[in-house]
Amino acid sequence: MKRIAFAAALCLLRPVTAAIGQQISKEQLLFMTPEWTGERYADGRPKVPDAILKRMKRVTHEEAWAVLKGENYKYQYAGGWQLINPDSVLVGRAVTATFMPGRPDVHRVIDKKGHEKDGRVKSQNAWPIDLLTKGDVYVVDQFNMHEDGPTIGDNLGNSIYAKTGNGIVYEGAVRDVAGLKEIGGFTSFFRSYHPSHHLNNPDGELNTTLVGINQPTRIGKVMVMPGDVVLGRDGGVIFIPPHLAEKVVKTSEIVRLRDMFGHLRLREQKYTPGQIDNRWSDEIEKDFSRWLNAHIGELPVPKEQIQDYLKTRTW
Repeated sequence: MKRIAFAAALCLLRPVTAAIGQQISKEQLLFMTPEWTGERYADGRPKVPDAILKRMKRVTHEEAWAVLKGENYKYQYAGGWQLINPDSVLVGRAVTATFMPGRPDVHRVIDKKGHEKDGRVKSQNAWPIDLLTKGDVYVVDQFNMHEDGPTIGDNLGNSIYAKTGNGIVYEGAVRDVAGLKEIGGFTSFFRSYHPSHHLNNPDGELNTTLVGINQPTRIGKVMVMPGDVVLGRDGGVIFIPPHLAEKVVKTSEIVRLRDMFGHLRLREQKYTPGQIDNRWSDEIEKDFSRWLNAHIGELPVPKEQIQDYLKTRTW
């Protein structure tokens, strides 16, 4: 019985360890994201529609967090960042990379496979960036490496922005912050700044080794999967599983509309704070439905979404 259990464990581990230093296989990614039934990239990464990403930019962390917690996703938020373009909102699909402290023997074999078998060029820190497409967010676990740790400066920052139109979430130090700030729209979250750069020579000085591309990675206390929707704003980042992205957006839009209506009626003194703060009466719900219909083309939620919402109401 013990031998059978051990063999089963090896079967589970083998696909993961086989992918070290390279992009996760399509089969592995399909296996690990079974609840996503929508479109995928050729490599299997979930592709949440652009329309959902556009609507996600108005979602607050509180709204997203409430939905995720209700679905038993308790560890999806990471805070405590330094920021580039702090007044902007970062939204996109995660492309993940995981670095570990440099180890020459492992680094050499990953380099050899990357260059000879996979046809990759340049140093390892550039490999994940080659995979980026429009709407992606580069999400990196670099174990909070600080001095001699930065793998991203203004050169790679410009490349990332050109490919994605987005910035980064970076569990480590970046360099060239002044240059990164000059990139319009490069809204980014990082742990620290240092003017040094990473060292990438296994036969000389070596600080970091890339051990995974588009594999599950860790940012703060969050397990981030490739294809997760990244929502960065107000100093924090929340990672939304792709199969919950539409629910987060729709819930946010309903909350937004109800808040607009409630605040309006409070200013008009039509209802008391107690009436608005508690479960709404049938009278208020009917008033809300009439208000939606009367202003359907003026509200900060797509008309089609309001119409779909109204179809589900009995007033």
